[in-house]
Amino acid sequence: MAGNLRITFVGHASVLIEMDGERILTDPLLRNRVWHLHRHHPQVDPELLSDLSTVLISHAHLDHLDFPSLRRLEWKNYLISPRGTAQMLEKAGVQDVVEISCGEHLEIGCITITATQAKHDGARYRYSQQAESLGYLISGSSLIYFAGDTELFPEMADLARNLKVALLPVWGWGPNLGLGHMDPQQAAQALQLLQPDIAIPIHWGTFLPFGLKWLLPRILSDPPRFFASFAEKLAPEVRVIILEPGESIELSPGD
Repeated sequence: MAGNLRITFVGHASVLIEMDGERILTDPLLRNRVWHLHRHHPQVDPELLSDLSTVLISHAHLDHLDFPSLRRLEWKNYLISPRGTAQMLEKAGVQDVVEISCGEHLEIGCITITATQAKHDGARYRYSQQAESLGYLISGSSLIYFAGDTELFPEMADLARNLKVALLPVWGWGPNLGLGHMDPQQAAQALQLLQPDIAIPIHWGTFLPFGLKWLLPRILSDPPRFFASFAEKLAPEVRVIILEPGESIELSPGD
């Protein structure tokens, strides 16, 4: 149906957004193992990630900008990545890269993609050359906010009006969060600023260091539930939808 929106939580910060005939994938991380991190949910069917319109990269950290995952994919337009990342992408064999900075926008079909502020260190490695960290507004028949990785910042209140869905990180890949991340309570506080109709928690439940699942099994399941509980108190007007990695939801304009 025209105007319908389909969102699939692929896992971690990877989300497939299908809207207005376009298929947009964020921060693809498709491998079973990345350095010391192990995947704890089955990968999605590769056919689901075929025929992509574009790929969005939020920043250069290893769990968001994964060269082997990108080399598995094809996209019809170009890959959109923060300023300062194109050279490393092209050196890794990734082609058709367009860099973007906060406030700039690009058109994909009838969808407008706008880069937004993110409060997060964008260097790929400690002491390596700095690159930007971004979030994205994806505007078509609905307006979607993909936050990337970020800490809470007051300017979230000015990012957009009439926001349909906020895709918000609520955890990471270990027992603790470093600087530049939101925990479940902070992500719920972000809802007070963003005021979306719907919030979908991401960046949880997919990857953990080897052995940690047996030591802290609930870390794979608790963060989005804590987020939903805080959201009920802090932003009760927002509908929280928890998708397990690999799950999808289709939303109509009236949802």
